[in-house]
Amino acid sequence: MISKTVLESLRKEYAPGTRVRLISMNDPYTKLPDAAEGTVIAVDDIGTIHIAWDCGSSLGAVYGEDKVVRI
Repeated sequence: MISKTVLESLRKEYAPGTRVRLISMNDPYTKLPDAAEGTVIAVDDIGTIHIAWDCGSSLGAVYGEDKVVRI
């Protein structure tokens, strides 16, 4: 579970339109390379950051598992 405080913080830091870069993803099946860049679409109620990746993927970054940074 994610606390309401952490969720609110994530939504402020990763507001829709924010540009991000992938640092790492804990998904053995993803084809996203490290350093992939994209634009945040939304943060859902469990803290997943939904991203429109420049390569065309729309895979979300899972809170506590994957690492993205603002650029």
